[in-house]
Amino acid sequence: MTVQIRPAALDDLHLICRLRQQRASWLAARGSDQWSTEASGLSIDYFARVVDRALTAGETWIAEVHGEPAGTITVNDRADKELWTAAELADSLIVHYLIVDVRYSGHGVGRRLLAHAAALARTRGRSWVRLDAWTTNTDLHAYYRRAGFRLVRIAGPDRPSPSCALFERHIGEWQTDDALVGARPAAFPMTSLTESPVVLPVLG
Repeated sequence: MTVQIRPAALDDLHLICRLRQQRASWLAARGSDQWSTEASGLSIDYFARVVDRALTAGETWIAEVHGEPAGTITVNDRADKELWTAAELADSLIVHYLIVDVRYSGHGVGRRLLAHAAALARTRGRSWVRLDAWTTNTDLHAYYRRAGFRLVRIAGPDRPSPSCALFERHIGEWQTDDALVGARPAAFPMTSLTESPVVLPVLG
């Protein structure tokens, strides 16, 4: 099985919202409050507006398996106010909205999207991939640890965000045999991937 990563287009907004709703339902069925509005998660309408801006800016990608959408990721240099220091933000790219279709859970799609984020960080001269995870979702924390990230800290109780578990991974920690990380920097500009989607094997 291979995964193809392509830049998301404006007409992928409905797909991304569907993936988010699917995963939110999956989480709720397992007792997690992640993304619920009751726990201060973004409403689907607000989420759609944020993702629409990211799509317009060329910051969002879609993973496809055999031509079928399997996941999405947004990568940029912005984060919720006060979660990261200015120095941390200056040397990193930030992962947002990493969502894998439940049909492809456990097949390495998320890890390949994270490797794509590392490649983008490398091309931008950044040393770190950083992200904030839902504070109470310890299963998600374990997932990021298995993916090679370390927990930096839990942002203090004065932070309004429900996603205050801060994780990071240095780009040098990705294996050099990952096709994205080992590629020439010019192959992965932030805004001009449309002509040459990246095809990677999924290793699990």
